[in-house]
Amino acid sequence: MKRLFSLILTACLLLALTGCGGGPYIDPGPQTEPPNSADTQISEDTQTEASADAADGVWLPYDRYGQTILTDRDAAGMQGAVSSTSWYATKAGLDILKAGGNAADAGYAVAYTLGVVEPFTSGIGGGGFITYFDASTGEITMLDFREIAPAEATPYDWLDEDGQMKHYIDKKGNEMTSVYSQLNRLGGLAVGVPGFVAGWEEALESLGSGALSRAELMEAAIGYAEDGYFVTPTMQSSSQDELSEISVMDELSAYYLDDFGFPPETNSTIQNPDLAKTYRLIAENGPEAFYSGKVADAIIAAVTKYDGKMSLDDLASYRVEKREPLESTYRDYRIYALPPSSSGGTHLIEILNILENYDMSSIGVNSAQYVHLLAEATKISFADRAAYMADTAFADVPLDVLTSKEYASRRASEISEGNGAYAAGDVDGEHSSTTSFSVVDKDGNMLTCTQTIGDFYGSKIAVDGCGFILNDEMYDFDTDPQSVNCVAGGKRPLSSIAPTLVLTPQGEPFVTIGTPGGSRIFAVIAQVIQRMIDYGLDIQEAVETVRVFASDDSSLTYEEDGISALSQETLDELKAMGYTLVPRKKLDLYFGGVQGIEKKPDGTLHAGADPRRTGKALAY
Repeated sequence: MKRLFSLILTACLLLALTGCGGGPYIDPGPQTEPPNSADTQISEDTQTEASADAADGVWLPYDRYGQTILTDRDAAGMQGAVSSTSWYATKAGLDILKAGGNAADAGYAVAYTLGVVEPFTSGIGGGGFITYFDASTGEITMLDFREIAPAEATPYDWLDEDGQMKHYIDKKGNEMTSVYSQLNRLGGLAVGVPGFVAGWEEALESLGSGALSRAELMEAAIGYAEDGYFVTPTMQSSSQDELSEISVMDELSAYYLDDFGFPPETNSTIQNPDLAKTYRLIAENGPEAFYSGKVADAIIAAVTKYDGKMSLDDLASYRVEKREPLESTYRDYRIYALPPSSSGGTHLIEILNILENYDMSSIGVNSAQYVHLLAEATKISFADRAAYMADTAFADVPLDVLTSKEYASRRASEISEGNGAYAAGDVDGEHSSTTSFSVVDKDGNMLTCTQTIGDFYGSKIAVDGCGFILNDEMYDFDTDPQSVNCVAGGKRPLSSIAPTLVLTPQGEPFVTIGTPGGSRIFAVIAQVIQRMIDYGLDIQEAVETVRVFASDDSSLTYEEDGISALSQETLDELKAMGYTLVPRKKLDLYFGGVQGIEKKPDGTLHAGADPRRTGKALAY
């Protein structure tokens, strides 16, 4: 009823949002109800029908009734390719490639555009990781622009006298109760020092072509912020999911709720002139415009208003870290994965190393034995993750052991015929609101990036007059003060992010890949890579195939329908093995949104995009 009431009000009144400095304008757009809409979630409509109501040739990931479409997600070409979770961002990147930019230039354009059209997943108030392959030298560069704990942060900031997590108290004095209202997720104590602007400036300076200015690379993003973009089903549902938290934050409500407190509907349009203004400052003055001056003052004012501890010194002292990639192989394919402060690359390699002890190609995809081996390998990796993984500037992490074939062989020997429980191995001797994208240029340079603000809409703090949202990445620290991943000033919280490059056994580019999905990230990427190598699936086939996940107990989560869905016989066998089965709907957002580009032997670039999100690939 609320949704229907909101549709009627917005359609009749054309209400504008009134954020500081003007805020975004929301145009409700066409709102035609589909027949039997309650009975269908995914549409097989053609792209022509899906885009019938779109203006200016915009590709939409849903049909005229707001239902997700499955077709026309991937693309192929010989010169360049981009895949991201938004057509707007993908097109911005491809246009840069066509204008003579390289993969890093295009990545810059994609990243900033995503900060406009997917403000609930990423943006300049957050951080991320980049993995880059230089085709001319074969060198792989990894940039860590993860958020950092403010200098004054302590493990006790969020805890009451009994050591229990405290919840946010709203402006009426009421203590909120949801998991998303805990103090490490909502309000100022949830905010880490943002690394996005510094990270992409480093990428542009060290990896970019130099052929295009910041202003040229940000032109599309600024245009969408000023002229508007269509709201997707993912944005609408994400806003609805965390509506109670968004509603208690004045600035964010002004930006992304209407005057009646409802989120924008699918196919409405949003403009954010405040964000365009901030982007122009960065385009003209570089990262100094963000980490000092009026924007920095506004960030600290916003964090302080909501009881945070960040200072101007925290912003001014932020630094990007260059990381040495973790290297491994799977069936002789060369894997280059991210080291800490993310755990994703380490445990992606660990899962693949464990699976390499089995003849996976002789085991059917999503058969009971396949799911069992994948689930147990993933559970082993989570046991090791909990025991050992943290920021390597603060902890001694045994990366060489955790990524070794010998260690994986020992751990594989622990897998029995049924559901098992695992402790950390003897090493002696996020979020589902993340986003990911991939780029390959005409010279063969490859970039994959995963960036985030944490939960949907991050800490729910929008910076007054600046148009962007601050992250809540402090929740990626363990709340136990004794944990290896506990909070410390200047420390980077642990992540599961894993932008990954794979080369052929001959050292030629094979695939660039990444995904959002919180703690599921590295397990999802392992599944896609394994299916491409062991079964010869192309990138889009591997992306669309049904996924499974298990972490640390008997629960096994799976998509109940789709390509290579688990049969009833398989489900019965898994139950007999001791698994508690947890079904999810077809193409569930829980399992991330993989974006990747495969290079075929003939040189064709096949870009895949995940229909679990609003993904779209383009190539030429």
